[in-house]
Amino acid sequence: MNRRTLALGLLIPFLLLTAYALVDVGLFGIFAAIFRDSGGLQVGADLVVALILVLTWLIQDARRQDRNPWPWVVLTLIAGSISPLLYLATGKSEAATA
Repeated sequence: MNRRTLALGLLIPFLLLTAYALVDVGLFGIFAAIFRDSGGLQVGADLVVALILVLTWLIQDARRQDRNPWPWVVLTLIAGSISPLLYLATGKSEAATA
């Protein structure tokens, strides 16, 4: 399975879950859950750490592929994991880069 297929396989259900959460509790409700208790804070902090690691990789990968990384960085700061999944889904296939 190549990374584009994996990214699309994760992106589509994640977008559906995100849409459901936005309809159910709204944007502020999603963030309120993070600050509700120490468990939510830990999950929020874990997400920040994971996205920093992903962005470190994404910037290097985008430069190697002659893609501008900064729109993806900004979108990640706004939309979280959706942006790296879109980056992977829209990139060159592994066969083309090998």
